[in-house]
Amino acid sequence: MKSRLSAIDHIRQNHSVEHATIHLLSRRHPDLRFVGRSIPSGFLLIGDIGTEAVAEAVMEALDRLQDGESELALHPNCGSNLVVSGVLAGLAAWVATRGRRRSPWDQLPAALLAATAALIIAQPLGPLFQERVTTTPYLQGVRFRQVVSGRLGNAMSHRVELARD
Repeated sequence: MKSRLSAIDHIRQNHSVEHATIHLLSRRHPDLRFVGRSIPSGFLLIGDIGTEAVAEAVMEALDRLQDGESELALHPNCGSNLVVSGVLAGLAAWVATRGRRRSPWDQLPAALLAATAALIIAQPLGPLFQERVTTTPYLQGVRFRQVVSGRLGNAMSHRVELARD
C-alpha cells in the first residue's frame, strides 16, 4: 500500500532521518562537518565522507528512529532554530521601535534590548518548533533506497533517496 502522506509529511520525515544521520556521522567522525537539506525524495548531505559510510549511517538512523529513539530527529544546529531566533528578534526590534518619532540612533538601544530578550526566549522555542513543525519521528513504511554521490566544488555531495511502502 502506497503512503498517503502529503509532501510536507514526507519532508518532515526526511528531515528527521537527515538529523539522525548527521548525529551518527558526527559521533563517528567528530573532525568532519556536515550540512543537510531535506527534499521530498530524501535529503542532500554535504560532507567529505564516503558513500558507503553515508548509506550505513542512514540505515542505522532509520532503524533507530523506527525503534523509538525520537531524540535523534532533533538537531541543535538545525536551520529551524535559526529561523525562529531570527523571526523573533526581528519582530521584537520592529515592535520596540514602532510609533516612536525619534532618530534611528535613539531607537537602537530599545531595538537591541528587545532583540536580545527575544533571542533568550527563542532558545527553548527553536527546538520545540523543530519537534512539532519541521520534523516527525513517525517513520512507518519509510525505507532506505540509495545514496547518489558526487562532487560539489571541493566537497562531497550525497543525495540520499528514501522510499515509502
